[in-house]
Amino acid sequence: MTNRRSFLKAAGIGMAAVSIPRLADASLVPARKKKSAADIKLGVASYSLRKFTQEQALDMTLRCGVNRITFKSMHLPLDSDKETINAALASCKEKGIDLYGAGVITMRTKEDADQAFEYAKAAELDMIIGVPYPAVLEYVEEKVKESDIKLAIHNHGPGDDIYPSAESAIEKIKNMDKRMGLCIDIGHTKRINRNPEQDVKDYFDRVFDIHIKDVTAANPEGQTCVMGRGVIDLVSFLNTVVDLNYAGTLALEYEAESNDPLPGMMESLGYVKGVLATI
Repeated sequence: MTNRRSFLKAAGIGMAAVSIPRLADASLVPARKKKSAADIKLGVASYSLRKFTQEQALDMTLRCGVNRITFKSMHLPLDSDKETINAALASCKEKGIDLYGAGVITMRTKEDADQAFEYAKAAELDMIIGVPYPAVLEYVEEKVKESDIKLAIHNHGPGDDIYPSAESAIEKIKNMDKRMGLCIDIGHTKRINRNPEQDVKDYFDRVFDIHIKDVTAANPEGQTCVMGRGVIDLVSFLNTVVDLNYAGTLALEYEAESNDPLPGMMESLGYVKGVLATI
């Protein structure tokens, strides 16, 4: 809490920036030659808004000050017909929101994979954030090659026997098509006491999407909390993302307060924007 208060004070009045070394030094270093922090794309994973309708989810995303989203199936069911999908796309376009992906989609069978890729193709998506079971990985690779739709495997940390970490996914896909990659969930990564910043560095060429959040502890009992209030060093993480010239989206997946997530989401994204503004 002390670090968070110090950061918020620094963001508000500037003089207190000395309380965070990376921020204090920001004004003393030359301008970056790489991607500006202002170019980092922020979005929302719609699971954050799972208790709300599609229209409400879109409007709440805009209220968070971002215009990128991935849909979970409660906001656009996987068995939607073309008319339903087109209506969703029209709604996104009307509101000025980029629907860039879908997920998390679990693919246990070839039929699951067929459905996921037909859905993504109909919705004109860039990627599927998914959990393909090992038995269908080669088939999913074929679908990626056929469709040119990227697959980003999502890690779920403790209790996930297939993809607890980014490393566990990379071990299974490292020799596959380069469009088979990762959606690194930094909260679940921290909950197995791995360093999400290091995982992004180590597997950067396969990092297509990042789910951002904060957690209360670096163990299985850790719970989602407002960003900046937990144990993840978000200042260092965001500096690393900028240094790496990350071109994907930082999508907030806020799993707390499902009946009233908007205050926590707005505070979280405000914190992230505040950090990025100092880089």
